[in-house]
Amino acid sequence: MAANNTITLYDLQLASGCTISPFVWRTKYALKHKGFDIDIVPGGFTGIKERTGGRSERVPCIVDDGHWVLDSWVIAEYLDEKYPDRPMLFEGPSMKAMLRFLDSWLWATAIRPWFQCYILDYHDLSLPQDHAYVRESRERMFLQGRKLEDVQAGREDRLPLVPPTLEPFRQLLRETKWLGGETPNYADYSALAVFLWTASVAKIPPLTEDDPLRDWLDRGFDLYGGLGRHPGMHTLFGLKLREGDPEPFVKEGAGLNTAPVNKGAPAAR
Repeated sequence: MAANNTITLYDLQLASGCTISPFVWRTKYALKHKGFDIDIVPGGFTGIKERTGGRSERVPCIVDDGHWVLDSWVIAEYLDEKYPDRPMLFEGPSMKAMLRFLDSWLWATAIRPWFQCYILDYHDLSLPQDHAYVRESRERMFLQGRKLEDVQAGREDRLPLVPPTLEPFRQLLRETKWLGGETPNYADYSALAVFLWTASVAKIPPLTEDDPLRDWLDRGFDLYGGLGRHPGMHTLFGLKLREGDPEPFVKEGAGLNTAPVNKGAPAAR
């Protein structure tokens, strides 16, 4: 049992102290969902192996009364298995399968294009001692050797293309308060983590002021005493559209792509 109801979490932070890793974000929410206090071990991209005593080169990691657990998904499963008397994060194998699909879809739809739109901001906002690592590693691993500046250039043309692709997600959230139903669960935290990551680096807003996702996002950021409301975060809302940009979302009642409910044949007269 966690001593004093506290679990230690190894963070990944920007110079502002804001968490940048979506995997750490979802773990923060998972711990709060389980009712734990969090003892944060701060730090940036470099020095993780030293901070964890050689146990890991990546975060998140948690330490529960001396027991180390690595990887956000493994951590969530561990929390449910170790503490089944507390609110559950998962609701069975089928939820895990669907969540893996949703996770992959959101990463391909949102993080991948936004990553290239904010990669220089990502670098500039990181801790000064992390700049060289962020530049070298991201240019080598994700950008095929292209310079950060060249990849981010022209983002004003690309940013308006992303919101319309999120329409299936908006339609899902029109039907339910949370992805978890009446209360949030790990599906919400994993999806929120995509937008929390974006807010940590987005010097230009990625969504329009009136995006319907705002309700779910605001409620999600406000959970657990405003867990997602760090002063280092940037607003997600306020993207300015230009002539010729696509409509950012389908207006409610304007031909949503959902099948009508079968209510049976009309009564005979």
